[in-house]
Amino acid sequence: MIRDKKVIVVLPAYNAGKTLEPTYSELPFDIVDDVILVDDFSKDNTVELAKRLGIRTVVHVENLGYGANQKTCYKEALARGADIVVMVHPDYQYSPKLVAPMAYLIATDEFDVVLGSRILSGGALQGGMPLYKYISNRILTLFQNFLVRQKLSEYHTGYRAFSRKVLETLPLEENDNDFIFDNQMLCQIIHYGFRIGEMTCPTKYFPEASSINLSRSIKYGIGVLKVSLEFCFCRMHLIRSRIFSKRHTIQEQRIGS
Repeated sequence: MIRDKKVIVVLPAYNAGKTLEPTYSELPFDIVDDVILVDDFSKDNTVELAKRLGIRTVVHVENLGYGANQKTCYKEALARGADIVVMVHPDYQYSPKLVAPMAYLIATDEFDVVLGSRILSGGALQGGMPLYKYISNRILTLFQNFLVRQKLSEYHTGYRAFSRKVLETLPLEENDNDFIFDNQMLCQIIHYGFRIGEMTCPTKYFPEASSINLSRSIKYGIGVLKVSLEFCFCRMHLIRSRIFSKRHTIQEQRIGS
């Protein structure tokens, strides 16, 4: 706990058998109260390894997608009384050691959301980020900052910490079940006026780390542009959007289930 606030780490997993153990071993258990792994129907030994490590494990009976995995993660964390939830990818691409400072920034009420940025340190390319991913990241971020009127260093990191209030407020069930979920969620956070902090996060790319291929990256990029335009048009009152509505929050879904 931090200041009597319960900290839960969620691990959205898919075929993470080769990287789960080093990720888990580096979590700061002096402040982490619980760890929940949600497995999205992995084809390797992720579930068996998680159970051997003593991690609380939830298993999808079919592959539902990265966004759906996160929805389950947050429902489970809220159900277990989390005050602060930190999402850590179990592919060991982001340093688990940053969970503590990210959680502290929320526990001390400095921010509602903290992002681990690969861009702030300027070390993304040195960490092995493919050049085309880096260039597309910078272009998309520039475009998004213009449309949503923010100054974030990136919108595409998977390392994120949230207060309970954020997860109870956002209509996450309206979001996509695929990778664009991350971007929809961040735009929702901005839409509802939550305070966002960023922290430099070293990253490493290697064969076992999860990464989407070029075709899916292109699909994701198109989705990012659509979400940003949707946000912009909603703000201008030109359209109405379900993902920027207060209806059907994840907390309401949990209570009603």
